[in-house]
Formats: sequence, C-alpha cells, structure tokens
Amino acid sequence: MNSLMKKNGQLTSSVPSLLNDFFSDDFFKLPYMQWRSDAATLPAVNVKETTDDFQIDVAAPGMKREDFKVELDVNVLSISSERREQHEENEKDGSFARREFSYQGFQRSFTLQSDKIDGDKIQARYTDGILHITIPKKEEARKRSAKQIKVA
Repeated sequence: MNSLMKKNGQLTSSVPSLLNDFFSDDFFKLPYMQWRSDAATLPAVNVKETTDDFQIDVAAPGMKREDFKVELDVNVLSISSERREQHEENEKDGSFARREFSYQGFQRSFTLQSDKIDGDKIQARYTDGILHITIPKKEEARKRSAKQIKVA
C-alpha cells in the first residue's frame, strides 16, 4: 500500500521517485534564477544610513557615466539606465551580411521621506563599476548624541 503525505501543500506519494528528485522545483529554479530577464538587467543595490546621510551603491560594471539617469521627483528617487549597442558587417557590394544588436536597461525607484532629506544636495558619482549616490539629511533629521543634563 502506498501512503500519501503532504509536501508544500500538495499530496505526494511517500515512495521516492528518481524522476521527481531529478526534476524537482529546485532543479528548474537554479537556471531560472541565473538567467531570468530581471536578474540579468536589474543591478544589486546597497542602501546605508549614516548619521549625516543615506548612501545608495548600485553595482553596474561595464557602464559609462553617461548611461545613468538619476532623478528626484517630489520624494521618489529614480535611477535608470538604457544602453543600446549595434554592430553591423556589410559585404563589399553593400548587401547586408551580419547585424548584431543588444539592449540593456533598468530602473530602480526609492521613496524618500522628504521631511528628512535635503533633495537639493544629492550627489552621484560613478567609479570602478559602482554608482554611488549620497542623499544628505536635513539638519533636524540628523541623530545627535545624547546631552547630559546635570541634576541639581
């Protein structure tokens, strides 16, 4: 008699199957995770808060400074890039021989607390494959050390 058990919300047989183990969900997720379209074009981002500012680092190797567009619209900071490359080889008679093209782009948006940040002083620089964005805090939003009050 074959007993049934529940696995991930689905009824399955308790008899192991070589094909089930080989073609499990994890088997298909690995290639999907490596080659899915948003993973290939959506760069990793680190966000850090310091006493004086917020820092956003976007990993985007192989790009140029001109490829980026950084905008602040009310309280939404948008970082985007679009790159198009085209390579064409023609025969001597002008007929088309080979044409290769690629498009790459991404957009990341961050909602900022407009009462805490100074939007006029946001700075961005691109060095060594990383886009560094510094968002200064307003003076009143900066953490200050505790003030000792003398007890009389």
